[in-house]
Amino acid sequence: MIAAIKRNENNVFTPFDMVSRLDRIRSAVGLNDQTPDRFVRNLPFMAGDATAGAENEFQVVVAGKRENIDLARVIETSNYYRNLVEQARTGETSQRRVLALERLLKDKDGKEWENSWVWFPRRVLNRFSNRVFNEDLKADKSIPASEYRKDAACFVFEKNGENQVRVPVSYLLKLALADAIGEDNGVPEPVKAWGEKMLAHFSNDNSSPELFSFYPVKSDGPESLGEKLAGETLLRFLLTQALVAYAGHKFELNENGQKVKVFFSATPPGDQKRLNDVISDAFYRELFMSPCLSGWDRGEDKKEYMGVCHKVLSRSQINAVSQLKEAGIINSNLVVLPNTSNISLANNGTHISLGSLKLSRCMADPGSGFTALDEKYTGDLAIKIWEHFLPLFATTYSAAPHRLDFQEFHPEQVLGFMPHELTHTHLRMIWRRWKKKAHLKVMGKSLTPFGPVWLDRLIANIFRLKGDFVPDGRLIDYFTSVMSTFHSPALNGSLESEANLKKDLTEMGVFDGRMALYQLVRLRKYHQMGYSGFEHRYFSVFEDVVRDMGKAADLQVLITALVQKYIYTRQVDHAMIPDSPTVESERRQIFFCTAIGVPTFFVKTRTRNLFLAKILKNTAKTRASHRYPGYTRVLVREYQRALISLIQIEGADLISALNAAPILDDLDNRVNTPQTHAAWGRITQGILDGSGKHKPMSMPGRQFNAKAESYYGRTLRESHVGQGFDLLGKAFEQIDLWARYRDNSYGQALGQILGSRDILKFLKSMRQDFMDDTCAPETLKKFIYLMVLVVSREMKAWQDG
Repeated sequence: MIAAIKRNENNVFTPFDMVSRLDRIRSAVGLNDQTPDRFVRNLPFMAGDATAGAENEFQVVVAGKRENIDLARVIETSNYYRNLVEQARTGETSQRRVLALERLLKDKDGKEWENSWVWFPRRVLNRFSNRVFNEDLKADKSIPASEYRKDAACFVFEKNGENQVRVPVSYLLKLALADAIGEDNGVPEPVKAWGEKMLAHFSNDNSSPELFSFYPVKSDGPESLGEKLAGETLLRFLLTQALVAYAGHKFELNENGQKVKVFFSATPPGDQKRLNDVISDAFYRELFMSPCLSGWDRGEDKKEYMGVCHKVLSRSQINAVSQLKEAGIINSNLVVLPNTSNISLANNGTHISLGSLKLSRCMADPGSGFTALDEKYTGDLAIKIWEHFLPLFATTYSAAPHRLDFQEFHPEQVLGFMPHELTHTHLRMIWRRWKKKAHLKVMGKSLTPFGPVWLDRLIANIFRLKGDFVPDGRLIDYFTSVMSTFHSPALNGSLESEANLKKDLTEMGVFDGRMALYQLVRLRKYHQMGYSGFEHRYFSVFEDVVRDMGKAADLQVLITALVQKYIYTRQVDHAMIPDSPTVESERRQIFFCTAIGVPTFFVKTRTRNLFLAKILKNTAKTRASHRYPGYTRVLVREYQRALISLIQIEGADLISALNAAPILDDLDNRVNTPQTHAAWGRITQGILDGSGKHKPMSMPGRQFNAKAESYYGRTLRESHVGQGFDLLGKAFEQIDLWARYRDNSYGQALGQILGSRDILKFLKSMRQDFMDDTCAPETLKKFIYLMVLVVSREMKAWQDG
């Protein structure tokens, strides 16, 4: 990649430009002529100013017999499958692929089918949900008289003389809510009105369901921003479970042998990978790409865009092989070519977005003096500073533990998209350290798999090569952040930077100009999103939503405020963190080392990144590298400790203003005792519980990863549902008081739903039935109504505010 890009120094701002611009921005934001205390409290993203929302991606499985599962039906009745069988019969292709596909279908019979669609009789939809379905089938929803999509026939078929509907589970959730609130009788008006507004939050463009916050949370009141965000997330998760249960009964899914589960799980399921290995990329898209029925006026266009994303990611991973050869990591022509169908879009994560009311107001007011260019200039600088702090989050607050067997340890497979995210130098350094961590040596010589699986398994058994354990497999399997080119840096503060970089990357075959740039931290621009802030895109699975997600969000607020302080006090400017691929790669390698579990990284002793040099100056146990002259060896753990110390010293005033000392105490525990306090340690222990093993390396990779999938779908899901109920109990107390003393309409709605029954007693009486999946349909409907009421109160408060 480096060989294909050229250096250009013409777009660098002069020191005078930076100072004069920042002076004007300070004035526009209202930070001039203030006492130190008022300056700190008036910074963007401080208490009272920060807002937050989240987007959660969930894993779906549909359990049932082969003849009842939509995924199996579509495969077996497809021309692709029939042609494959005929080609094998006539000798035009090997029987191996057909046998592998048939074996997979047989193995899955009666078990869980990942990301399968569901089907049900159309007659079960009431008038409102049927209307919603018809509207979503339109080619352009903004035109009332629009024709149907060209692929509308894909969502209906006939079985047993009845018209059937088939949709992904992501869309099933929206239909279930529409059906519940669309009953002709017994639905309180506030439930119907606010429930309809909630439908817009079920916007899905990926394989798995995605659901974004029903309302942003504010950093005011006794609860922290993180606690509020965790609470909102748990309520959405619990509502999702209720909608799945409701659909199981009302849409006759259970009766027709389809048992749906939705839960947090980050890495692509093993069986979906197996299926991907034996089908074409086009057929994979047909089976798993979202049809984008909800969330976009022109759903077919969005579906086409997602197909482009899949094609580009598949091509990018193949192109990465040539990058590995250029880097010297692959030294021969013997490689295992990546599949032409990349499965990384089946990864699931959580994105946490922080907004600033102050910056949003400035952007909304043309007379404020704060322009789109100012937003981009300060936003890009904030992201560059922020990326130095990312190793505090990877594996500590969320994780996706993953095992790799020796036979999987091909660099062209395990390094994923890193050849497009790091320079060759840092890629070689990580690969060497990763092989050392995985003990890939025989008689003192480094050894990686040869290619034939039978041979690699034999070698692994003879020499006891077990592969490796990775604390967060999602972060190395997904295209998390594209690397700038020398000519087109992504974060130099100019409005054209993203478009220029996308053009460069498209020409290099790495990206497509129609796609949004992948970034670990993404600027949320006011003119695009309606608020000014940042989206953080590196969270995998939270073991405890309140403990992990909540505290992560609180730490994000603290660090974001510190970053704003650095910018507006001129302690850090763009010149200190130069815009070049080498400098980007140098700071981002630490994040990837943390995700992999590689304990050390190397930085140029005379790094051009002055902010990184400042951190390393106070990092313990560094030394000159013996292997890499001119480089300094740094321990990841010591770097994390140095970051904590930096926050404590240079953000002392912010910590006091935000009451954030407990957040850093908790972070210190996560960094220093990760097995018991960090997310990866607790999730790993949960996966191992009941296995009789105490370490991930004590069991084969496939077995560990299968146990992880089971843990996410059962143990962790039940834990999250329990957390949701605990939180809902407190929310029901508040809604009861609200209904009694503040808003009579809520009292009337409660009476219409429950009659004279006490809301807390209702919750207590149905909780265990819900956990056991034995709730009566009428109880589920009332439960959904009550949850909509709880959410509506917060949505109304945000709207009125």
